[in-house]
Amino acid sequence: MTIPSRAAGLAALLALPLAALAPAAAQEGARPLQGPVSIERQGSFFVGGRSLHSDTLSTVPAYAPSGTITLDQMYVRFQVPADAGAKRPVVLVHGCCLTGKTWETTPDGRMGWDEVLLRRGHPTYVVDQPWRGRSAAHPSQINAVKAGKAGAEALPAVFAAGREDAWAIFRFGRRFGETFPGMLFPLEAQEEFWRQMVPDWNLALPSPHPTVVGLSALAAQLDGAVLVSHSQSGIFPFQAAASGRQGIAGIVSIEPGACPAADGDLAPYAGLPILVLWGDFVQESPRWAPRLAACRDFARAANAAGGKVEIVVLPEIGISGNSHMLMQDRNSIELADWLVAWIGKNVGERR
Repeated sequence: MTIPSRAAGLAALLALPLAALAPAAAQEGARPLQGPVSIERQGSFFVGGRSLHSDTLSTVPAYAPSGTITLDQMYVRFQVPADAGAKRPVVLVHGCCLTGKTWETTPDGRMGWDEVLLRRGHPTYVVDQPWRGRSAAHPSQINAVKAGKAGAEALPAVFAAGREDAWAIFRFGRRFGETFPGMLFPLEAQEEFWRQMVPDWNLALPSPHPTVVGLSALAAQLDGAVLVSHSQSGIFPFQAAASGRQGIAGIVSIEPGACPAADGDLAPYAGLPILVLWGDFVQESPRWAPRLAACRDFARAANAAGGKVEIVVLPEIGISGNSHMLMQDRNSIELADWLVAWIGKNVGERR
């Protein structure tokens, strides 16, 4: 089914079998989604990063080629609502070829998840992954080639997803220009969506991945956060938990590019509330269907080892039409409210 309205949609969501985990009572007294919102604190900062000295920082005469820069830092924008009380901070991590804009105002102008979560009482932290958006990229390898100090093989692997390719990856349809019946992404605003996309440096980043390092540091700083990832970043909260659980209260991985291996070390996830959330048309996609199957294998293995992993595929609980970009689909506010209720029930508040 598609969700006809916000009020009716939320009631329908909370009436579904899996939504019984988050009864309608959980929404009683919820803060309104309209009108002024009271914010106690807001701002931005960086986590992580390292100093790097390079002799190929610039090929522009006005700037010296040699010097020291900071690299691998992760930008974080935050808002803390007044009277947040014991509600968990939520960290929102974007996927491939995008930035933290993913979680902000939708392409067709509706409220983004960052604001919905804020209005529902959760401190929200939206990041730009290292080398993306407001987190600095690394010019040295490019300038070394341009200056003739290195061969073309030294250039970093940087890519961009064209809209023709992204159309199928984001499951708007099987191929560019075709649309899945009932698909809920607001295609009338697609030009605004394409403007969000940026070059992706992910394949050029060092190991351990700076986003994983940044998430570990941020979770420890927040002392009890829910890490919400999407697509390319889907595996990163799991990797952060594997390096140490400090500050990680729960994981929500939305359509992850990968889940941890079912035959790997599952001890880091024992007892940790984990939700892996999928939209619609997954079985129509040769890219995503095998990844969902692998995540199901991980969930079975992790739960047998003491895990608390839940796989939710929206059509299986009666919600049809969601694309890979479900946080921007027409029912995005209802889905955010469902997620708020899931967090309240499964992760709980600070003690």
